[in-house]
Amino acid sequence: MSNSYFRFKQFTIHQERCAMKVCTDACLFGAWAGRKAAQPPLTDGSVLDIGTGTGLLSLMLAQQGNHRIDAVELDEKAAEQAAENFETSPWRERLQVITGDITKLHLGKKYDCIITNPPFFENDLKSPDSQRNLALHSEALSFTELLTACSHYLSEEGKLAVLLPYHRKEVFVQQALQAGFFLEEEVAVRQTPKHAYFRAMLWLGRRAVTPLQRSLTIREGEIYSVEFSDLLREYYLK
Repeated sequence: MSNSYFRFKQFTIHQERCAMKVCTDACLFGAWAGRKAAQPPLTDGSVLDIGTGTGLLSLMLAQQGNHRIDAVELDEKAAEQAAENFETSPWRERLQVITGDITKLHLGKKYDCIITNPPFFENDLKSPDSQRNLALHSEALSFTELLTACSHYLSEEGKLAVLLPYHRKEVFVQQALQAGFFLEEEVAVRQTPKHAYFRAMLWLGRRAVTPLQRSLTIREGEIYSVEFSDLLREYYLK
């Protein structure tokens, strides 16, 4: 049974009402994207978090930059929990939860950065838990719908950060290109040197560049890798 909360150095995530709990790859993604979004000119920019869940990614970005963050969540219970997690954080004045479907909302503004860990498992086996299905499966939000929303809400010079299963990233990158987004950096993530890559962290913009492609290993033997530890040391208690 998952813990009902996950404590970080500067904030706590309560998660008993959320289908998707705090996990290592989401923490890695938040730290990586947060570090990139903390660099000029994004340091003080506006951020849209699509499918915020517990609010984890928004809180990780808020810790690293001076962003004003709107976090959209379709599931009402998860949205309520994210709002409570925001309220007990040091950055409550810069964080806002918006409950609703990103494809139907009218936010009326552009954002300097969009971050999302979208529904993953299109065509894969489903869980009997309907709330978890909604969080995991693309019938709630397809890549096409996600990219249409991102195209509408991202500023011309803005950046898009996406976490995906590694086996889905080529499809996403091709669809992103059709929507006018160009890959700037890809980090392929694996658990250990003996494992296959299982996640891809993508950073995209609206201008064509030669993409940087690299890999990251979470564990070397029984300990976290140097690169993973460097990214997470500002967040993890140990």
